[in-house]
Amino acid sequence: MKHLTFLTLLLALLVTACNPQKENKVLKQSDFPTPPVAEVKPDTFVEFSHQRIDNYYWMKDKTDPMVIEYLNAENDYTKTVMASTEELQQTIYDEILGRMKEDDESYPTLRNGYYYYSRSETGKQYPTYCRKKGSLNAAEEVIFDVNEMAADKPAFIFRGYSISPDNSKAAYFFNETGSYAEFKMHIKDLASGEDVGFTVDGATSVAWANDNKTIFFGVVDNTLRSYQIRRQQLNAKESQLVYQEDDAKFSTYVSGSKTKEHIFIGSASSTTSEEQFILADQPMSELTLFMPRKQDVEYSVHAHKDFFIVQYKDKQNLNGKVYKAPLKGYEDMSTWTEFVAHDPNVRIESLDIVKDYVSLELRKNGLTEIEVKPIAGGPSKAINFPEPVYTATLIGNPEYDATTIRYSYSSLNRPTTLYEYNIVDASTSKLKEQEIPSGFNPDDYTVERIWADAQDGVKIPMAVVYKKDLKKDGNNPALIYSYGSYGISSDVYFSTSFYSLIDRGFVFAIAQIRGGSDMGEQWYEDGKLLKKKNTFTDFIACSEKLIEDKYTSADKLAAMGGSAGGLLMGAVANMRPDLYQTIVAQVPFVDVITTMFDETLPLTTGEYEEWGNPNEEEYYNYIKSYSPYDNVKEQNYPNFFITGGINDSQVLFHEPAKWAAKLRKYKTDDNIVLLHMNMESGHGGATGRYSRIKDVAFEFAFILDRVGINN
Repeated sequence: MKHLTFLTLLLALLVTACNPQKENKVLKQSDFPTPPVAEVKPDTFVEFSHQRIDNYYWMKDKTDPMVIEYLNAENDYTKTVMASTEELQQTIYDEILGRMKEDDESYPTLRNGYYYYSRSETGKQYPTYCRKKGSLNAAEEVIFDVNEMAADKPAFIFRGYSISPDNSKAAYFFNETGSYAEFKMHIKDLASGEDVGFTVDGATSVAWANDNKTIFFGVVDNTLRSYQIRRQQLNAKESQLVYQEDDAKFSTYVSGSKTKEHIFIGSASSTTSEEQFILADQPMSELTLFMPRKQDVEYSVHAHKDFFIVQYKDKQNLNGKVYKAPLKGYEDMSTWTEFVAHDPNVRIESLDIVKDYVSLELRKNGLTEIEVKPIAGGPSKAINFPEPVYTATLIGNPEYDATTIRYSYSSLNRPTTLYEYNIVDASTSKLKEQEIPSGFNPDDYTVERIWADAQDGVKIPMAVVYKKDLKKDGNNPALIYSYGSYGISSDVYFSTSFYSLIDRGFVFAIAQIRGGSDMGEQWYEDGKLLKKKNTFTDFIACSEKLIEDKYTSADKLAAMGGSAGGLLMGAVANMRPDLYQTIVAQVPFVDVITTMFDETLPLTTGEYEEWGNPNEEEYYNYIKSYSPYDNVKEQNYPNFFITGGINDSQVLFHEPAKWAAKLRKYKTDDNIVLLHMNMESGHGGATGRYSRIKDVAFEFAFILDRVGINN
């Protein structure tokens, strides 16, 4: 089909702004062929005298030809329904591509004598990772060309690399399945370009010893939990077990210190952590325990050459505090000195250490701040941000002797910008600003921060962006997004893609609901376990606020969330389907009860501290009362676009597939339910950047089509 160029689209939008747009008929389910109907094969589960019947449990076996046949039928049906939007999809794709600088390069970072950076090239799906020795004027050395590595592969994830202390080798992680939990680790000789030594399947983390031949790495068990740290020399036939984590709620990891003196082995659950270390110059020595684990105490150790810096959190200090601990005698907490006190209104997000300073990323009143404290004492320096809604992220500096740090800054109408802060003279330099080749004027848009009243009276913040000429008359389409789990904050950020909706008159909102840590650690505590429903009612309150303040109306409001945010979508759809016209649920975690009973899955025992253990009746009853799949019932539902990934290890593919089938069976309306299953990839969907844009364009075309916008 012929598609609009960007200039043609711009002119079309200008004409539309001057002339009333003709109403387009929104097609309903009855206007299309009958969707696939999943066979009903009841499986009965009995827990605590409660009986659950799952008609679609059979879908979990992806080796069953009947399952694959059904998924292919769903994909074919989705293509059929969306066929009329192909031109719109192409137009949106072109718009997003027009806002992206295809030939681009990251700003170089100096690390151990080399400047490291990555670049992207027009037409290539993946980045190329490079370095230059000693000077930016030196010859370029290509470390990894991911395009070559991914050639002819339907999915490919390059997760990163770790350079040996002598800069001669790189341990790197990749997979060809699109799964974010299963990676191979290879070791590359950077002079020859060849892989050397050994390879590891199921590797999770890595650290080099200072001898440049001994490497520590994590591996997964059959549930994809990182449970062991092993040690191996490059030419050795076998590895040695250094540490094994036997508690299924904990995962373990390894990392090297910035001082290059320690290798830390950590083990953590959702609420508790513990660290041990080995001296990097003595890789064959025994582990030394820093502080034994204690329930509900989380700590992380950062090495300085004169002492340890410890980020610490417990039930009395939920937002965290920071200590200085001596290099000898640290086992006794009475020898520690407080470096940053606990503040009930300020959460310590992260920290970075250089020789003379500690940089802190803090969260206060839902916004991030950056503060730099001299290690020797004295007044702190704060980096201030003027806008009412933004995100600032501390990047720090990989060099121990540095006197500068880097941070990135973004807001809903400000492209992401990288800055360098000189700690000594408090000056700031802009290093790189995200370029929008098709043009972008922040002043054309309004950004607001508004507050919704939750069911229990708590004020819930929400960031909103829209075109300046928009009238709040209830007639605007809108999209509200959130996540709301694991303490992950729904930060505001600049998205080149969402402007394809905003420029068509959409209001875009990000709700900072409980379950994330947007307003501090207590915000997270109030949205997990037996308080999980706060997450859903907060989102509903934010949706109602958009309607009450006439940003939009229920028949024009769309909602979007993925993974645990997909659970949010399923829960609010069951609770308040009348509030939403359309819901996009990406790889949604919706079959909570069944998944949390299956201890062979990755998201089970380690998740008990997030959702609760359904083997305990109180948690079983609570989870069952909101689990989206278990609570689908005969009622009207919004339009749905649901995605999944056949190789997804976080949310197994059958959850979205079963949910779509059950929604179709029970819904009493004429709205559309579509399922798109990626038959080549996993949790993140398509792995190449152009393929990801196509997926976004498809989702946005669905949203636009549902509100009658087809240009």
